[in-house]
Amino acid sequence: MWKEENNKLCKKFEFKDFSEAFAFMTRVALAAEKMDHHPKWTNEYNKLEIWLSSHDAGDIVTDKDKKLSDIIDKFS
Repeated sequence: MWKEENNKLCKKFEFKDFSEAFAFMTRVALAAEKMDHHPKWTNEYNKLEIWLSSHDAGDIVTDKDKKLSDIIDKFS
């Protein structure tokens, strides 16, 4: 479940291994590039954390972030 913290949507993911995490990140990256809306994220082995906010709107959560979070959820 996405949480709103510090004007960002954030969610943690855990995968079976690094390859599975990286494949997921690749799908997210392609969707984000298509939207021209890029997440902040960290990855360590099988763990991934994503933060979404709209920098061009003053670094707050917008409909664009909610749309990308919905797309990301469909990949998981």
